[in-house]
Amino acid sequence: MNEKRVAAAAEGLSAVPVNSRFLICALLAVLLLVILLFAVSIGIIEVPLSALLSGRLDEQQATAVMSLRLPRVLLSAFVGAALAVSGAAMQGMFRNPLADPSLIGIASGAALAVALAIVVGVPLTGFLGLYGLSFAAFIGGLLACLLIFYCARASGSFVVTYMLLAGIAVNAFAASATGFLIYSSDDQQLRTLTFWTMGGFGNALWPSVVVCAGLIAPSVYFLLRNAREINVLLFGDEEARYLGVNSERLQRRIVVCTAVAVGAAVAVSGIIGFVGLVVPHLIRITVGSDHRLLLPASALLGAILLTMADTFARSVLTPLEVPVGVLTGLVGGPFFLWLLFKQYGRRAPL
Repeated sequence: MNEKRVAAAAEGLSAVPVNSRFLICALLAVLLLVILLFAVSIGIIEVPLSALLSGRLDEQQATAVMSLRLPRVLLSAFVGAALAVSGAAMQGMFRNPLADPSLIGIASGAALAVALAIVVGVPLTGFLGLYGLSFAAFIGGLLACLLIFYCARASGSFVVTYMLLAGIAVNAFAASATGFLIYSSDDQQLRTLTFWTMGGFGNALWPSVVVCAGLIAPSVYFLLRNAREINVLLFGDEEARYLGVNSERLQRRIVVCTAVAVGAAVAVSGIIGFVGLVVPHLIRITVGSDHRLLLPASALLGAILLTMADTFARSVLTPLEVPVGVLTGLVGGPFFLWLLFKQYGRRAPL
């Protein structure tokens, strides 16, 4: 790879000086830590920040923090980071700011697998007990992604356009099949499936956090390591080859890492929309399109926003809980429209 050419190309994408990138990420990391502390302290059982920081908790407070709130808060942060950084990587790969992880069929495949597990009664669910739906969602999302990946290689080489078209077809089929299963379900099955598709972290437990972190962290790490090469993809495949970047191999890496990260996220949280779309766009219009900053900043901001959304969702109507996916859709949709009008006005964004 021609390092100087790649570096020069990347500098043209950034609105932030090199020495400011670390500062921005450090500030976002500090903000994330503060949000995590506040999220752990908020709930039906009051836990003052002073007691939380000093470790002087009574038995009830300690149980609430360690068994309920902390795993939930950490899980929401991991899921937010996974969705946001995957969205940023997919937008870079497709060279389209409106792309998101749903294009590779993970959410639709996961929803279909969960619908099968609930309505048809797949034995796997009974065997795994509490984690049956999560496992079914993860497997369904990965199988859908593998199918789209196979279709993208139908011509003998990996073609992003074919993957996009295959994603549209697989998403349509999975949505129709899921709709048929919903129509065939009874009241209890419909309630369970509807609640899962709305997204949330009400069933967060430490084993879920460990497994989710074990899948998401390596995937996000490998995406961050390929940030400079993703920058080159923005100039097109021909330019990437000229600069020494194997665009086909890089695109395969992005798809695999995104599939694993988003599959793990959807498995533990259900379907949560707009995070993978809005967060990278918000970072991009603020600091530019350099993925060396865009990817880590998106991961941090995604973790911040989803942790805040989950905290609000479980606090606003106590003891009831608003599904996080519903909340992100209600807030994310109008907010994204506002961003579009603010940035582009009457001009077309493409």
